[in-house]
Amino acid sequence: MKSTFIILIIIFSSFSKKPIPHQDYPIVPVEFQNVKLTDGFWKKRVKSAIDVTIPYAFEKCEETGRIDNFKKAGGLIPGKFQGHYGFDDSDVYKIMEGAAYSLMTKPDQKMSDYLDSLIYYIGSAQEADGYLYTAWSLKANDYNKFYCCTYDPRGRFYAEASSHELYDAGHMYEAAVAHYNATGKKDFLDIATKNADLIYDLAVNHNFGFYPGHQEIEIGLVKLFRATGNENYLHLAKLLLDRRGHAPVVDGKSTGMGSYSQDHIPVTEQMEAVGHSVRAGYMYSAMADIAAITGDPAYLKAVDHIWENIVTKKLYLTGGLGAVHGIEGFDKEYVLPNDAYAETCAAIANVYFNHRMFLLHGDAKYIDVLERSLYNSVLPGLSLEGNTFFYPNPLVFDGKSKFNQGANCRSSWFNCSCCPSNLSRIIPSIAGYIYAQKNRSLYVNLFMNNETTLKIGDDDIELVQRTDYPWSGKIKLSFNQINPVAAEIKIRIPGWSRNEIVPGDLYDVVNKTNALSSVQVNGETVTTSLKDGYVSIDRSWKKGDVIEVNIPMENILVRSNPKVSADSGKIAVQRGPLVYCAEGVDNDGKALSLTVKNIEKFSSTYEDSLLHGVTVLESIPKKKKDPKLTLVPYYAWGHRGLSEMNVWLNEVK
Repeated sequence: MKSTFIILIIIFSSFSKKPIPHQDYPIVPVEFQNVKLTDGFWKKRVKSAIDVTIPYAFEKCEETGRIDNFKKAGGLIPGKFQGHYGFDDSDVYKIMEGAAYSLMTKPDQKMSDYLDSLIYYIGSAQEADGYLYTAWSLKANDYNKFYCCTYDPRGRFYAEASSHELYDAGHMYEAAVAHYNATGKKDFLDIATKNADLIYDLAVNHNFGFYPGHQEIEIGLVKLFRATGNENYLHLAKLLLDRRGHAPVVDGKSTGMGSYSQDHIPVTEQMEAVGHSVRAGYMYSAMADIAAITGDPAYLKAVDHIWENIVTKKLYLTGGLGAVHGIEGFDKEYVLPNDAYAETCAAIANVYFNHRMFLLHGDAKYIDVLERSLYNSVLPGLSLEGNTFFYPNPLVFDGKSKFNQGANCRSSWFNCSCCPSNLSRIIPSIAGYIYAQKNRSLYVNLFMNNETTLKIGDDDIELVQRTDYPWSGKIKLSFNQINPVAAEIKIRIPGWSRNEIVPGDLYDVVNKTNALSSVQVNGETVTTSLKDGYVSIDRSWKKGDVIEVNIPMENILVRSNPKVSADSGKIAVQRGPLVYCAEGVDNDGKALSLTVKNIEKFSSTYEDSLLHGVTVLESIPKKKKDPKLTLVPYYAWGHRGLSEMNVWLNEVK
């Protein structure tokens, strides 16, 4: 074993520290704390996450010993490590990140005080040199009992291929930056930087050749770099990525982690999405960060190819990632079985990755994929009430299988609760995906009721957005600033409204529409061609100006590429950004055997009292004796007791 470590040092010593030129993304998001959600669909979901999900998730962390582990490691209370997973620490960090986001939009002294107490516990658990990982600090010699953790008697970071020391650290960095931005307090940030300084010292100054088995620290390091200006953190993020795929062969065996952890070849040579889909999504997001900040063309080429591979060959209709249950990850191209794993965390990582790709390139196609994942693969993971969860997100359910980490319905918690804690942080920050800026151009990417004031040069624009999206495609943008402001407003026209489910030919619209979106300014129609998926309007905007957008919402029938054998002879239904499904509760107990014609017409009825308000689709029979087919949005399935569910319905031509 010693020979392995010596060779690792020799190999990785070649990654010496060099100055990294840096810039950043050419497009800048308008941060969520600068966008006030007012009412409607997303306001309800964010309120539920803040009022229910975050407090509930903290309660579960208290009940399961996740928080006590910090107290024990800090000597505040006696006891052994509690839990079965070496990444339990990260759940606390992610929920803290979400709580910090909630404070930015909804001040809460009780929550602020609770975070202060958690930070005290975390600080007490930190070792003198900055190390922080409760499972190791508590000398958990039964490491071999922990799933995804391996005890290595040589010491800290030696088992990084299968432990989560660096993964946990990354989530801590993200939480610490969020807390600093929310409160201005540096106590948590100081804990994070002390830990990052230790890892930097070991990795760079002492050539310790570790790198994470589960990527995430790289994202956190980039956030630390932006928050502190310390270039060591940027250098370390790139170093840990650059180390992947260079593991030497010892005694005829590779010392690397293989394709499961995206460690089969150097990251800049990876052109296909492989392995564990959450690891992958986090790594691709970090690679996009490095491409943007350093301008490294090899990184840019890699993320461009990986994105195209996912979207054209490995993406579920719902925007989910990960076909294989055993590895929670990608399968071969076009292998997309409907009993998908499609982990909620992978969908969240997909949102992060696509947002970064948009900030790099400014093309609406990335937001199209982001929106698809957000509505149809992130949202299903969180119940309408905010306190039960899906871990996987299959596109078919027989009404009895225990697909949800041992449960056949939504679960109140999991032993591995990465998904509930991840939902706790993405939902409160959702408004940060609505707008973005590049110089004097303002991108309107997502549609939800909100108000924002932002700078165009030295001038303020006050913008109000009103819409019933996703139930209606009518969007109204009103300008309220006192002084006129010259700006280019770029409004995304979604691909689904233009007969494009996602870029490429993975999915195709059966009943193609000729209906066109329209844009009016102060009642006059704007005649301009789309560019990169946007209608652009460049003029001086004054108080009282109004942009009205009408995106037709047709009921779309979808087929998969013939190479996707799982969907052969099947059709799915989509309306606006929402994928629909059949539940047995609406269809005489059946969903698996239901059929749909390739010329099927559906009525659309909004039902306020059903599933917190949804538009229901019902087939319009040509003959009175023909049965009706009732569909509801996929994100809302599983709330009305056990019954069959199906997205891809049998096609009758």
